[in-house]
Amino acid sequence: MSAAESNQRPASIGRGEVGWDGLQTVHLIAVAGVGMTALAGLLKARGARVRGSDEQVYPPMSDVLADLGIEVIEGYRAENLEPRPDLVIVGNKISRGNPEAEALLESSIPYRSMPSALGELFLAEKRSLVVAGTHGKSTSTAMLATVLRSAGRDPSMMVGGHALDFGGNFALGGGEHFVIEGDEYDSAFFDKRPKFVHYRPAAAILTAIEFDHADIYADLDAIKQSFRELVALLPAAAPLVVNASFPEAVAVAGEGEQCAVETFAAQGADWTYADLHDSGGRTVFSIYRRGGREGEVALRAPGYINVWNAMGVYALARAEGLRHDEVAAGLEEFRGVARRQELVGEWGGVTLYDDFAHHPTAVRGVLEAMRARFAERRLWALFEPRSNTSRRAVFQEAYAEALALADRVIVAEVFRKQSDVVRPEEELSTSRLVADLGASGCTASVAADATEISKTVLAEVAAGDVVVMMSNGAFGGLRRRLTDGLVERS
Repeated sequence: MSAAESNQRPASIGRGEVGWDGLQTVHLIAVAGVGMTALAGLLKARGARVRGSDEQVYPPMSDVLADLGIEVIEGYRAENLEPRPDLVIVGNKISRGNPEAEALLESSIPYRSMPSALGELFLAEKRSLVVAGTHGKSTSTAMLATVLRSAGRDPSMMVGGHALDFGGNFALGGGEHFVIEGDEYDSAFFDKRPKFVHYRPAAAILTAIEFDHADIYADLDAIKQSFRELVALLPAAAPLVVNASFPEAVAVAGEGEQCAVETFAAQGADWTYADLHDSGGRTVFSIYRRGGREGEVALRAPGYINVWNAMGVYALARAEGLRHDEVAAGLEEFRGVARRQELVGEWGGVTLYDDFAHHPTAVRGVLEAMRARFAERRLWALFEPRSNTSRRAVFQEAYAEALALADRVIVAEVFRKQSDVVRPEEELSTSRLVADLGASGCTASVAADATEISKTVLAEVAAGDVVVMMSNGAFGGLRRRLTDGLVERS
């Protein structure tokens, strides 16, 4: 077996053999996670009997699982493993000491992590296209899947969000491709490697590399090492498309000497774009490959951050044999992913958007996108420091620079987690953030919770304003509070 072939078969840390022969019943511990729910749906679509356990299951995942017909047992207990399943899949939020996990370890039942099971049961049969990077991977994954489907390739896909064109976060197609979001977060308590090392990539997009996931990565070098593992898995001559706007991503991609690396950026790359403008609710630009014009494309979503997503998708789709007209049609068709610059609605002249942005680069990208489309309107930014990185002070100054692109900013108090307690001296200072924003000429304030934020917005917002919510969590139900309030006002 060659080194490349060996790399394509990452060692599975778990127990027992896993394959479709004799696989009838699968039990998922922590079934209501986004990735676990998608895997449950894929297993069900392949004919397996699927059940799972979790705690505090709530919409939208509870509704998704119910629609899929998957039984969810509330709480973690040893008896949840009866009757004995053929395979148990363990979500990465489960840790040692969990009674169900401990009972699993004491049994002889085969088990895997979510990414390992996905790799062995689904990706081994397909041409795996992995979309990885610090930013934009959910949107780029769904976008690439939409392009392939629009071109008649009938791909399978799995993404960390609700892909509007697929009506969910997974699809099991009949074509050769499986498009998957490559998450660098760890796989399970028994496998601390990044999820994407299990994904058997035949080709990949590397959207960006910056520091993130401060709860599990010590520094940028540790992040880079995880992406090196992904690049090393690519076989000889595999397409690897990388965003040249991020030097660390280019450096890591360059270490994959066996790959066919192609870069994209506004200039100075293999793939470039020009004539970028916002026209009639579309972001329009021309694409060039090494100076030769490919043609024009149009996106529904605004801003350079979505141009980046589209450029990576375009380059990889062309490497996979699609024509310009096929890719361009799919890009214009793409409707997006829920909570990625998602237009919630407009009431009384107030436009409300919901976004998952939590890294300062993403926050900046979202606000610049709103500026590109709504140049003359007052822009509100409602930001919750909730992710394991944003709750820390590592990007204190960067958040001030990014949020200053808005006219009015409200910052929620730092979200606190029992599972990841941040020492006070390491925590993001919201008071300092607001002071820095004020010094830059931006009107900013801190709010205790979503109730206070919604009261302030509803009291001050006016027709013509654009309001953007940014959080990687539920934000205390702020979306519903603002929606209800704006409907009542109008």
